[in-house]
This record gives sequence, structure tokens and C-alpha cells, in this order.
Amino acid sequence: MSTSSAPATGVAGADPAARARVLTDAATNGDRRALARLLTAVENRTPIAEAALRVLYPKAGRAHIVGITGAPGAGKSTLVAVLIAEARRAGRAVGVVAVDPSSPITGGALLGDRVRMQAHAADADVFIRSMASRGHAGGLAATSAAAAAVLDACDFDLVLIETVGTGQSEVEVAAAADTTVVLEAPEMGDEIQAIKAGLLEVADIVVVNKGDRPGAQRTASQLRAMLVAVARVGAADRGHHGATEGSVVPPSILTTRGRPRPKQPEVLITTATSGDGIPELLAALNRHRGLGREGPGAAARLARAQAQVWSILAERTRASLAESHRRAGTTAILQAVADHELDPFAAADRLLATLRE
Repeated sequence: MSTSSAPATGVAGADPAARARVLTDAATNGDRRALARLLTAVENRTPIAEAALRVLYPKAGRAHIVGITGAPGAGKSTLVAVLIAEARRAGRAVGVVAVDPSSPITGGALLGDRVRMQAHAADADVFIRSMASRGHAGGLAATSAAAAAVLDACDFDLVLIETVGTGQSEVEVAAAADTTVVLEAPEMGDEIQAIKAGLLEVADIVVVNKGDRPGAQRTASQLRAMLVAVARVGAADRGHHGATEGSVVPPSILTTRGRPRPKQPEVLITTATSGDGIPELLAALNRHRGLGREGPGAAARLARAQAQVWSILAERTRASLAESHRRAGTTAILQAVADHELDPFAAADRLLATLRE
């Protein structure tokens, strides 16, 4: 990978498409300042970002995109830092999209992840970008998937998306990643909560981090037992409903937002602070990537495409309804719903009809 650091020039004053072309050419040739500017444009959803993504998207699709999620305090940032080091020892270029809580003052990222990953700051083949969640639900920033695509197009072979720290319903990372890693910490009482939250439904790999603590082995055993039990219940359900012979998980577990998951995710133990278990984790990631373009890998890409396109459609639909020549009609329909003169379903139908006019 080229590591040129010369700043992109000839950008000021040009139209967005021309400015995007200059930045994308520089970024794909190794200019890290140009890459940083591109990611800023993506995060801020500027016209340059859309023009740049139109150029970069055909160049993407080669990286292994890994989502790392779990409850706050599970050690996600520390694990990402040592996983970067392990991948670099294997000669892989690593990009990181680290989603931080938003600053209540500026709305920007608090940069906590960069503080933990300073050991890689001087490595030209590591690029770490903190992004503010800006209140977006699901543990990600709204533009995380687009940022990952930019890093992919710039020849980062491994792209890690670290979530802000998920709650019970926040499993959006599964739609943004080829492989989803769910972190659990021992003796936190989160095992049943993880099942209830649906986090284990989207997991391709489950990691019990802080393996040097008492109870780590027991937590891993409990998780394995629960996953086996879920699989057995699923097998019974699918058999009862005439499912294909050999299936071991029910449709509700097999798919999350259209994304098949393995019959039973691996459960690993790591200690990120010492690096124990990290080579085994990278090997597990490589095995999951090696499933090929068919099966779970292909389904994950399709789910990611669906999530991205649906998000853009929703955003553009809202923008169209807010256009000046539609604004009054849209407001009137919404007011009718507020006054209980019109039900929300009829209102939605009428708003969709106005888009066809």
C-alpha cells in the first residue's frame, strides 16, 4: 500500500464531483490526509461524500469487514487494539471505524478509542477513525457502513467496526459487517441478557474477554450450553414445521434482518490486556471469511446492501416530502394524524402518492 502523505491539492473552488475526484485519487494512492478529509465528508453527509462514494464503491468489496459489539465495559477497544497488532504481524492493512458517544457540547466523538490505540498511530498501514454516534440508535453512527466502504476501497484488507456499546435492542452492526463478534465479560450476569437482547442471534463469534478473571471459563461454558440449547429448540421447531432435514436453528435465529448466521457460533476466551487468545480469534475470523462468496458471507453482503439502500431511500423520501412545493401538504397530512382525523397508515399512503405526482 502506498503511504504518500502529500496533501490533496486543487480542491478548493471546484464543484463537488471534481473535488471528490481529487480526494478519491489521492486517498486511494495512500494520502492519509485526503482519506481523513473524505471520511469527514462522509460523516457530515456532504455532496462531496456522495460523489466520492459513487467513485469508490466499485473499488470496494475486497476487505473483510468485522463488527465488534458488546456491553460497555466488555473491553472492546482494548481487544481491537491488540487485534490490530496481531493482524499487522500477519502483514494485513487495518482500518478501524470506532464509534464513540457524542460530545454533549460539540456533537463530535469523544475520541476514547483513539486514546487506547495510540500504539498504532505511526503505522501507515493502520488508519483509525473515531465517529460520533450523534444519537443514532443501534450502536453505530449513521454513516459507519459508508466509512467502512471508503476504507475498503483504499486497500485496507481488514476493516473493524467497533460499536459504541450496545444495549438490549441494538444489533445493527450485523447488517454492516461480514462477521460479527460479540464480547461478553465474565461474572457480569449478561449471559441471559445477551440471549434476550438478540446479540447472540447475530453473533458469528462470541468472545469471553478478560479471561484472566475468575469465572471466565464458567461463563464460556454457560454460553456454549445456552447456544446448544437454543439450537436444539430450533431443531425441534423446524422439524415440527416441516423444515429441511439437517437444519438446527429456527427461522427466527437463522436470520436477523435477512442475514443467516452459523448454526452455532464459536465461543472463544481472550485476555486483551495480555494478548492471550488473540491469535485464535484472528484465526476464527479468517475461517469465517473463508466461507466464501456463497452461504453466510454472501448473505451478509446482501443484507449490508439492503440496509444501505433502504437507509438512503428513507432519507431521500423524507427530503422529498420536505421540499417547498410539498411541505404544506405534508404538514397538513401530519396535522390530520395529530388531530386523529386520519390514521397513520392512510397518511403514509397519501404521502407516498404525493411522491408519484
